[in-house]
Amino acid sequence: MQDILIISNYYPPEKGAAANRIEQMALQLQKNQCNVTVLCPLGNYPKGELFPEYKGKFSVTENQKGIRVKRLWIYPSNSKNILKRILSILSFSTFLVLFLLFKKTPKKVVVQSPPLLLSFLSVAVLSLKRKKIILNVSDLWPLAAIELNALKKGSFSHKISLFMERFIYKKATLLLGQSQEILDHVHTLFPDKKGYLYRNFPDHAVSNLELVTTQEPTIKIFYAGLLGVAQGVFDLCRTIELTGTRIELHIFGDGAEKNEIENYLNAHPEQPIFFHGMMERSELHETLKRFDIAIVPLTTRIYGSVPSKIFEYGSLGFPILYFGGGEGENIVLENNMGWVVPVGDYDAMNAQLKAIDLLTKEKLEEMKSKIFIQAKQTFDIEKQVKSLLANDVF
Repeated sequence: MQDILIISNYYPPEKGAAANRIEQMALQLQKNQCNVTVLCPLGNYPKGELFPEYKGKFSVTENQKGIRVKRLWIYPSNSKNILKRILSILSFSTFLVLFLLFKKTPKKVVVQSPPLLLSFLSVAVLSLKRKKIILNVSDLWPLAAIELNALKKGSFSHKISLFMERFIYKKATLLLGQSQEILDHVHTLFPDKKGYLYRNFPDHAVSNLELVTTQEPTIKIFYAGLLGVAQGVFDLCRTIELTGTRIELHIFGDGAEKNEIENYLNAHPEQPIFFHGMMERSELHETLKRFDIAIVPLTTRIYGSVPSKIFEYGSLGFPILYFGGGEGENIVLENNMGWVVPVGDYDAMNAQLKAIDLLTKEKLEEMKSKIFIQAKQTFDIEKQVKSLLANDVF
């Protein structure tokens, strides 16, 4: 049984796609006879404050579903202030570097990127110790930061970020990319670097379609996930036109835009938009069984980004209303998973909603059945991990 260490900035009980993605990787490796340890911060995301069970603690070692989880101290923050975010990353990174320098670590280490600073420091130490570094890249930074206007092109911070980006790609033994665009980008910098596609497939262990299409006329569309700047759910609430339709929008999640969304909905009670807050993943999936369509928005087309919600909710059988551009569009269209709207085009979004309003419940039920079967055949995480192991990636 081989030992593998995974370094990540997120891990359950934290919520969101990043935490779920790393947990699924750890559990799949465990199923394939790997002894997995996860190194991560004390739980704090997405609220930006330590969870009650971690307050007052410097470090914690846990066993979660057979995975050894080592948590180190962090100064938590979900502030929009870039300096506070950097301080938060630096606090965890400092203790992470000390841990990697002075504690025994396995020969094989998976490093999650972004955060870029965290992956840079991890790769720097691990390369000195001659470890096999498997760099798991889920978004391209600093490119994504430029596209989100979180970083100014040509600035000092941008130049430093570019240096760190090239460093981690160069020093990594091989790369896992969540999109083909990520692998293509890396190969423009280092053509000979080994890279493998690693999609963020879920493992629901659902053998039969469990969604219930009710006969009530209302069509329930939902967003579930991080309420951050990149997702733009607040702008969606302000711009979406649902009055006069059968459509309701339901929002589940937490994040930086939570208060703005709640204040807007309190000021506009006439809007058929409902905010439910954050739920545990199992409870959320149970609640969503009587819903109809999942919406996946982004504020801008982010090169290399493929929202894992496409795989998450497609695997449960939900038609996807995709509003994010990029490679995600191709996945939705090629697998007949729903509808694609040009990113940022709210007129097109509202036109598509009017078309969805005309659908019968029988048509929605038919779509759900076909999408569930297609996703089960295509989004298979077990087959994906076994293939990577066969290629000696892990």
